[in-house]
Order: sequence, then structure tokens, then C-alpha cells
Amino acid sequence: MGRTTIVSICLVVLIAVAFKGFIDKHHGVDEWSDFVISEATIEDIQKAFNRNQLTSRKLVDFYLNRIQALNPVLGAVLEVNPDARDQADKADSERKQDPDRSLLHGIPVLLKDGIATLDKLNNTAGSYALFGSKVPRDAHVVSKLRDAGAIILGKTSLPVWYGFRSYKTIGQAWCPRGGFALNPYVESKSPCGSSFGSAISVATNMVAVSLGTETDGSIICPADHNSVVGIKPTVGLTSRDGVIPISPRQDTVGPICRRVSDAVHVLDVIVGFDPRDYEATKSAEKFIPSGGYKQFLNKQGLKGKKIGVLRNPFLIPYKGSKVISIFEDLLNDLRERGATLVDNLEVENLSIILDPFQSGEVTILLSEFKLSINKYLQELTYSPVRSLAEIIEFNINNTILVSNLCIYPIMHYA
Repeated sequence: MGRTTIVSICLVVLIAVAFKGFIDKHHGVDEWSDFVISEATIEDIQKAFNRNQLTSRKLVDFYLNRIQALNPVLGAVLEVNPDARDQADKADSERKQDPDRSLLHGIPVLLKDGIATLDKLNNTAGSYALFGSKVPRDAHVVSKLRDAGAIILGKTSLPVWYGFRSYKTIGQAWCPRGGFALNPYVESKSPCGSSFGSAISVATNMVAVSLGTETDGSIICPADHNSVVGIKPTVGLTSRDGVIPISPRQDTVGPICRRVSDAVHVLDVIVGFDPRDYEATKSAEKFIPSGGYKQFLNKQGLKGKKIGVLRNPFLIPYKGSKVISIFEDLLNDLRERGATLVDNLEVENLSIILDPFQSGEVTILLSEFKLSINKYLQELTYSPVRSLAEIIEFNINNTILVSNLCIYPIMHYA
């Protein structure tokens, strides 16, 4: 074998090794193992921890690399926690001392930018009016995540003030701080709902676990549009303390993950009574099952269940499209797994219920928002604004910050 042949073979081997390294890094394969981070469940990650195939530090680094690579296009993450790597190192050290830990121990979590953290992250509901404000404490759900050993990775984007600033908005997928967000599956379609940043992040493996909030569709809709799993808890199952509010009678905090099992594991951690949200959490506390929700994870769980199918008016816009046939296939899947479908349900006065103006929802939300946001602002350790009136004044005096910054994202992503 000649020297030229040997050199050629060596080059081929080097190129192959380098290419494999690129692919492994892109898909989250550790160079010392075959564990793939992308699409891994919480239980998969914990098993990899226990087998020394993965560390929290490597997991955080992988997610930060994904955010750096994808977020400039998708616009899902507003900021990352500068202390995330330190939290990961702490989790790795704790695991060495005692491997018997919570399922969320060492797992990074992204939070919607309305859920307070007492650290270096902002909590702004996407608005520059609250940029730099200081919260008095972690939100209750964040405290419970930290107690379980979770790592706070950062904050996700949302339409400014949850899309509640105006009904004549520039777009429900636009945030002054983060620009336009894109649906990762269909670029031209909406990512939907004010928890879109959390849903996009999970869908694209920028994180495995995220939290969203919902007043009216803000967890369910982005979960649907970005093909992930969202659980909207009954109001009061999770505390709203430390969460920028809209309505105390409708606001709730819930998990957004890729798998039902992951969402359930997160739900088990964040539910519970909180004296700072006394009335709602005390009322709902009795509904939390002894032993948690994970006991109900059952692959045969559809057998004997009765499921209603409300077609109109929701399917009307999709008439003649592939959506209808896909929908029918999914209904057949439910039947094959033992569910009984009650098809073509009708709800009396549905058109009024779905219209927030006719139903009275807008009137209630506007009234409750003014009272709730003023209370939240007064409790902040520091804030540029202390009332709804001052927020409105900020918007009037800072039109570039609240409106015109959208020009850059349009040009950037065109």
C-alpha cells in the first residue's frame, strides 16, 4: 500500500469522525455514549444520569447550544439564566452524594416570561415597561421546581402583556423584547396563544420541560399548534403567586412538554396549596389525588372512556382540506383503543360563548386586570411602573420600544 493511499484513507477516516461528531452534537449524542438528548423524556434523562451517560452540565450545554442555533430564527426564548451552568454543576454534585432524587432533579426548565424568579432573569410579560423590575421572591411554582432540584434555564417569549394590551395588535406572535416567533413546523402558520415561546422551545428540543400560563387558551392553543402536550390545570391547582396576572378567576399555570408522561411528572411537582393564593389553592387542594397524577398514566387508559366530539364551528375553516381526513383517522385511533365517541355534539348558545364581547368575558377581564396588575406592581421590590396608568403612560412615551421595534424582525426574517 503506497503512502498516497494511506494518506487518503486517513483523510477519509478523519472526515468521517468529524462528520459523526457534527451529527452527534446536532442531535445531542454524548461522545462517550450513544444516548440521544433530542426527544428524550424526563425518565430517559434520569436513566442516563444514573448510568453516567449524561450530566446536568452536558444537558444544559446542549440546550444552550440549541437555543443559540435556533432561537434567532424561531424567537422563542427571551433570555437564558447566566447561573444555569452553576445550577447544573450543583445538581451533578448532589447526585454523586445521593442518586435517589426527584424525577425533575437536574432537569432544565424554561419559564414563560410572566413567572417570577428571584435571580438575574427579568419578569416582564414581554414589556419593556417592566424591564429591570425586581420581584420579592420566586413564584410559588418556581419554588416547588427548585425544591425538586430543577434547573431554571431561562424565560420564553410571549405576545406583550399576554396579547391583552389591545385587540388591535400588530400580531399575536410578536413580542417587543423578542420579535416575531415562528411556528417550527409550518413557518407561515401561527404558533398561537401567549405561551407560544414555551411550546416552540419544547417542540424544537431547546428544552424538554417548560411552564406556560393560561387565561383563555394560552396553554392549550400553542400546545396544539406546535404539536406538543400542554396541561391547563383547574384554577387553583397551581398557585398564581408571583405570576403577572390578568384574571384571578381564570389564570392558571401548567406544564408544556413533548410527552404526556413528562407533563404529568411536572404537574405533580407544581400543584399544591399556597397561603399567598389562599382562596383558589385551598378550594382546589381537595382535588389533588393522594399519590399524585402519575398513578393514572396508563397506556390502556382509553378503554371504556366516553369522549365527546364537537365539530362545528371548529372544523368549518378546514372543509375540503387534509385536516378533515387526518382528524377522522385520529378519531378512529381513539375507537381502536377502546374509547366510545359521542359524535356531532351541539352546545347551546355556542356562538355567544365563543364571542368574548357577547359573553361578557372582556368586561370581566378588563376589570380584573386593572385591580390585579396594580396589586402585582405594588408588591415589586423595584419597578419603573407602579400602576396600569403608568404602564399606559410608558407606552405612550416609548412608542419605539412598544411598536416600531417590530420592523427589525420583519426585515431580519424576510
